[in-house]
Amino acid sequence: MVHRPPVPPAPSIPEQLRGQLFRGTTAVRSGLLTPNQLRGPAWRRLFPDVYVDARVVVTHTLSALAAARLVIPGSVISGRSAAVLWGVDLAGADEDVELSVPPGRHPVRTGGLRVRRCVLPLEHIRRRSGAFVTSPEATAVRLAGLLPQDEAVVALDQLIHTGVVDLGSIRSLVAGASGAGSARARVACGLADGCAESPQETRLRLLIGRSQLPAPIAQYRIAKDGRFVARVDFAWPDHKVALEYDGLWHAEDGQFAKDRERLNLLREAGWTVVFVTAADLHQPERLIARIAAALMH
Repeated sequence: MVHRPPVPPAPSIPEQLRGQLFRGTTAVRSGLLTPNQLRGPAWRRLFPDVYVDARVVVTHTLSALAAARLVIPGSVISGRSAAVLWGVDLAGADEDVELSVPPGRHPVRTGGLRVRRCVLPLEHIRRRSGAFVTSPEATAVRLAGLLPQDEAVVALDQLIHTGVVDLGSIRSLVAGASGAGSARARVACGLADGCAESPQETRLRLLIGRSQLPAPIAQYRIAKDGRFVARVDFAWPDHKVALEYDGLWHAEDGQFAKDRERLNLLREAGWTVVFVTAADLHQPERLIARIAAALMH
């Protein structure tokens, strides 16, 4: 007979704390947990005295909400962290949360947080999931002045693609911006177009823009004899050359056959299609030469 060690009982989880963020001292003071229970495996510590049900998946959004609601109440989620709340994944679960507080507020130094002191007009603050967050426009301008140029443009295009903000609103706000990073932000906003459906499409567009190639039209609809054929990432209609970024989604079940059918239709319409992969972006000179050759035919 095999003797197995006894299985420890599952930790008791009060209903009020299931799936919730909470302060440990509050839970202990109210009698929901003892100090020993708080240190047990049922809870995950996010920040000093801030816990969550251990069954909850920790994401950057969760950490940002915990920080803004419980670590520094009244603070505003900003920067990359705000972008995540607006649907653009610019920060991972293990990256610092950015919070903004008024200039006169006492700074808080806690691991996992980056706290900046600045003036944020009320019209640039929104409320989401019980926390304050910079508006999409203010988030975009902050990122435009914070990130390296290409990554700033990628972030702007992705924010616009989510539908939470439009390019005109961002450019209107950045036009009146002043202070550190404002000039850099205006350059990035001038380069954004909001047409890209993926970060790599933006990077590809910027690469072409720095070359001697003529500017393509993004998200171009191709038709033959008045009938829709396809929408391509970039096109030079006068040359009948299309440029497509070939992402991982093309490996999905059934997608290969659809891609072949679409390619045949484009060729029947007289178009040349140049496909670009992530590896091509690491060899920009060769890629630009390949596109130039297609445009010369």
